[in-house]
Amino acid sequence: MKKLLLLCYLFLACMVATRATSKSPRFHVLALYENGGHHVEYSKVAKVWLDKLAIDSNFAVDYIQNTDKINEAFLAHYQLFIQLDYAPYVWKAPAVAAFEKAIEQGTIGWIGFHHATLLGEFDGYPMWQWFSQFMGGIQFKNYIATFVQGKVNVEDTQHPVMKGVPASFLIKQEEFYTYNKSPRPNVHVIASVDENTYTPNSDIKMGDHPVAWTNPHYKARNLYIFMGHSPNLFDNTAYTTLFRNAIFWAAHR
Repeated sequence: MKKLLLLCYLFLACMVATRATSKSPRFHVLALYENGGHHVEYSKVAKVWLDKLAIDSNFAVDYIQNTDKINEAFLAHYQLFIQLDYAPYVWKAPAVAAFEKAIEQGTIGWIGFHHATLLGEFDGYPMWQWFSQFMGGIQFKNYIATFVQGKVNVEDTQHPVMKGVPASFLIKQEEFYTYNKSPRPNVHVIASVDENTYTPNSDIKMGDHPVAWTNPHYKARNLYIFMGHSPNLFDNTAYTTLFRNAIFWAAHR
């Protein structure tokens, strides 16, 4: 009798496991990431973190390292586009057209990190004017190559991406970018860095310095998060909470 009960238990356990593994993902994410250069270590850790979150929260992530596959039909498979430290140049023309259309029509959500605002003329490529406007009409000016610690202050504590995030938190190692102007007049700023807290101090400052914002002038739910250089960010609970919240908010989940 005990053997029969044990067999029944094992059978039921197998059935539950099979159903769990065959359950359809809640949504699909496309992550465009850099697999070389200064940000490769960040990308490696980000992928491990994302994969675990995807398993725990039942969504799917596909990774690409360039824009060769991106067109309108390709993007139609996804509910969220994550731009992991991938610059807004070296994009193929079909990818540019498909991305602009998806953001303008709101058919996909978007989260961009760090290198996504490297806006200007780099490596012989012209600046992507549409993307500059998407980011608030800004252009890259400078960065702190020697890295600093800085305190980030949350400005919109009621925004869903800031649920569970402290009102201020430290970023221990970052090369904060400066731009030709603040994006604030053209976007909704969610958080900014207090340049007076830079340790060690730096002369590379811009005064009003947003580091997380969304552009409400586009139908797609979108969020830019500047911090995204060091893999150590994934040891920062405030950062991972923000990242996690951003995924479900931008994907409408």
